[in-house]
Amino acid sequence: MEKLIIEETEDTPEIILDPEQNIFKISKISVPENALDFYKPVLEWIKAYAENPNVQTVFDFDLEYVNTASSKQVIQVILSLQKVAEKSDVKVRWYYESIDEDMKALGNRYKKLVNVPFELVEIE
Repeated sequence: MEKLIIEETEDTPEIILDPEQNIFKISKISVPENALDFYKPVLEWIKAYAENPNVQTVFDFDLEYVNTASSKQVIQVILSLQKVAEKSDVKVRWYYESIDEDMKALGNRYKKLVNVPFELVEIE
């Protein structure tokens, strides 16, 4: 399967979906003008990946900030990993700065909504 790499911009996160290297990551800042359009190829890629995923899929979210529209799309990404989990050992890692209570709280909310292993990772 082809990898999907989206370079970060001032408003959009870096996204690396590379099954060959076993790297699945969304990082930096997510405040795109149209979150629905921005995350559409990501959701389509994950849907295709779910058909024949790696044995193990560890998906890292290392976001510094997300706006409300992005937050709704990020949960769609996380929920789509439940389909991947039917054929893969899936784990979500949600990184947050120790001083960032908002990102920690967001990770806790997401953790309660999904049925895949979900780890909150505090960064000092």
